[in-house]
Amino acid sequence: MRDLLPVLSGWYAAHAPFGLATVVAVSRSAPRDPGAAMAVGPGDEVVGSVSGGCVEGAVFELAREVVASGEARLETFGYSDADAFAVGLTCGGEITVLVRLVTPEIDPSFGAVARSVAAGEPVTVATVVDGPAVRGASLAVWPDKVCGTLGSTGLDVAVTADARGELALGATGLRHYGPRGERREDSVAVFLHSFAPPPRMLVFGAIDYAAAVSRIGDFLGYRVTVCDARPVFATPKRFPAGVEVVVDWPHRYLHDTDTDERTVICVLTHDPRFDVPLLEEALRRPAAYIGAMGSRRTHDDRMRLLLESGLGEGELARLRSPVGLDLGARTPEEVAVSVAAEIVALRWGGTGVPLTGAVGAIHRGTGR
Repeated sequence: MRDLLPVLSGWYAAHAPFGLATVVAVSRSAPRDPGAAMAVGPGDEVVGSVSGGCVEGAVFELAREVVASGEARLETFGYSDADAFAVGLTCGGEITVLVRLVTPEIDPSFGAVARSVAAGEPVTVATVVDGPAVRGASLAVWPDKVCGTLGSTGLDVAVTADARGELALGATGLRHYGPRGERREDSVAVFLHSFAPPPRMLVFGAIDYAAAVSRIGDFLGYRVTVCDARPVFATPKRFPAGVEVVVDWPHRYLHDTDTDERTVICVLTHDPRFDVPLLEEALRRPAAYIGAMGSRRTHDDRMRLLLESGLGEGELARLRSPVGLDLGARTPEEVAVSVAAEIVALRWGGTGVPLTGAVGAIHRGTGR
């Protein structure tokens, strides 16, 4: 959804109605997560995807019908045993898609939501999916304000409280309430789509490997910062546009920088003068991933120094070192793919083994 907003904002500003399809629930091996979106706008232009191609044709027709009628629709698409090539998911999963009409008159908060997402400001959009409330009604929730209504004051109050509680983590999914917001009832299904600021990737060591890692980090949607104490190497022209470059001692910069459970920290300096004080700081703070580059010998020496610094076994167990998965990588770009693969595997609980010959679901429901 985030990637579609520049196009959708243009349609919205031009008062061009569009049908917005959003995945609100998935089961089994569905190809996209809740929040995946596709829109059909003026001239039948299509942006986005809800299934990677399996049901896009059906959703396209559904969106056109919604634009014509103005009535939101909820449809579930699943695998057809009778005809694997019929409309459905040949991967065997199931997705539920809400399609609603968006115009400035129907959804006055959409423009403000798009501006907040572009600015990296947290916001959650709550949309009625099913129940006695009006399907497609939406409420936008910021930390300090709201816009829109789901149809009743009680429901708005309950959903606003839940949305603000989820904003920090950017949680997205279905919630159930009574018609007036009763929490022990489930007659009204509301989809909370949270847009948290992008997670951060902190890369330490302004070397050629850092340029490749920062490039792939940006591609994966991280807000990337590269830090090095050496100004001759830490120059913006050596890194992709949009990557922040900071000249500072790594441990000092990290000490003064906020991290959370989504933050990725990549230590590529492989110099104990930088590595040890930096990892002392990193391993004592929240982060999704902490990886350090170096040979086996460098790793052993670094672990000994970190133990001597007072870090415990539990803290040291968080360190991914040597960094990356075993892909046989040689070039900086190949090493960057290796590092990114490890980050993705850790996020979603992947094994890193080839899918050929593996068993079980390809798409796991939640990450670690």
